[in-house]
Amino acid sequence: MLTLLGSPRRCCDGLTRRETLRAGGLALLGGLNLPNLLAAEAQARTNAAARIRPGKAKSVIVLYLLGGAPTQDMWDLKPHAPADIRGEFQPIATSAPGIEISEPLPLSARWMHHAAIVRTVNHKAGCHNPLPSYTGYEGTLDNLVASKDSYPPSMGSVCEHLGLGTRGQPAYVYMPCYLGWGQSIRRPGPYAGFLGKECDPLFTECEPYVDNPPDTPYHAQPLRGHPRLPNGTLPDEITIDRLNTRRRLLDQIDDSVRHLDAAGGVAHFDRHRQRAFDIVTSPEVKAVFDLQSEDPKLRDRYGRTLFGQCALIARRLVETGVRFVNVTWDCYWERLKLQFECWDLHERNCAILRDYNLPYFDLTFSALMEDLHDRGLLDETLVVVMSDMGRTPKINARAGRDHWTYCYSVLLAGAGIRGGTVYGQSDSQAAFVKDRPVSTGDICATIYECLGIDPAMVVHDRNRPMEIAHGGRPIRDILAG
Repeated sequence: MLTLLGSPRRCCDGLTRRETLRAGGLALLGGLNLPNLLAAEAQARTNAAARIRPGKAKSVIVLYLLGGAPTQDMWDLKPHAPADIRGEFQPIATSAPGIEISEPLPLSARWMHHAAIVRTVNHKAGCHNPLPSYTGYEGTLDNLVASKDSYPPSMGSVCEHLGLGTRGQPAYVYMPCYLGWGQSIRRPGPYAGFLGKECDPLFTECEPYVDNPPDTPYHAQPLRGHPRLPNGTLPDEITIDRLNTRRRLLDQIDDSVRHLDAAGGVAHFDRHRQRAFDIVTSPEVKAVFDLQSEDPKLRDRYGRTLFGQCALIARRLVETGVRFVNVTWDCYWERLKLQFECWDLHERNCAILRDYNLPYFDLTFSALMEDLHDRGLLDETLVVVMSDMGRTPKINARAGRDHWTYCYSVLLAGAGIRGGTVYGQSDSQAAFVKDRPVSTGDICATIYECLGIDPAMVVHDRNRPMEIAHGGRPIRDILAG
């Protein structure tokens, strides 16, 4: 055997550099080809997967409210605070004794006996930074409009890395478009980072619209549309057989390239291409995104908005075994001049919440919970409502609330969660944590725990081992026994 010496530093796929060099030495003797390398990488993932144990949740649906949802107007009202802090909404009773939420959320109130509200989430990683909420990593970034391959992986990407999906469909789907598409940027957070692009989510595409264009800032209209698979249909002249023939031809061309890249770069691309091919040719996956066969009354219950229809497809995806689905309420101003603010309500905060954001969110969340419950899926699906930050306790001169990361709420419901619970207490103005602070790492660790993934599991970047929850620990008080 020929062994080449190298440092024991681990690569991002879990193999050490020394192991890779040894593999390269075998390749010189003709002993390693692409299947061998893929098998070695699969073994590395298998070793990591050994840290998986039975979990209450088979799947996770994240409803992500981009821009900073205001906890004081949703989950942590302060009715005795001064008027410029408490806002105009009153608390209402819910199905969970002693838990109150905001009056524009009457449908959601019926499901609080299945939910836990964590009222003391905070981070110091900067405003409009989605990386903490998706990964648990709370380091500051010098660029919030681009993602880097050196960033830590998102929770969904860890599921993809562990091979939790099934052949022909991904483990991780992100809807309706990649984060920041509507602003012509790529916000960090949902990606695989140093795990490699083959663990990125399947991003859908969309063409949102409003009924009465143009939309205007801080006067949003219901955003319509539905997600679609990228290149999800074949041209009329391309049959499956012809597509297979083209793939075989590409494979022949790639054979010569693979000899030049035994370290795995081509392997990663090959898995990327295989997944795309499987999706294009899979009638089961395409059927999930075809809502024409869905009951129109059910579509109405979710709300005929882009957010609502994405949430309906999310339920259909977990029903087929997809493990991690993200539905983002995003904005599309730079591209389409639509939905300028999303949840970044610097002006007309209560008016927008009352007339648009909260009623449509209420409709979608309640429909999702009811649909999962009626189909027997709520006991195996974790639903998470989160945001990149919160809003200031004090209402500004433009009747808006500004950026705030020092105290805000995250809601978790369904599988693995002890319903009817509240964790942590904010101060009298919902400005700062009063007791039991929670990091974004703790939220991620709790989600991992529900999935049966050890939050202390280590993955390796180019320089050092890293826990997937970045030191976060599950919030035991909200977990079901």
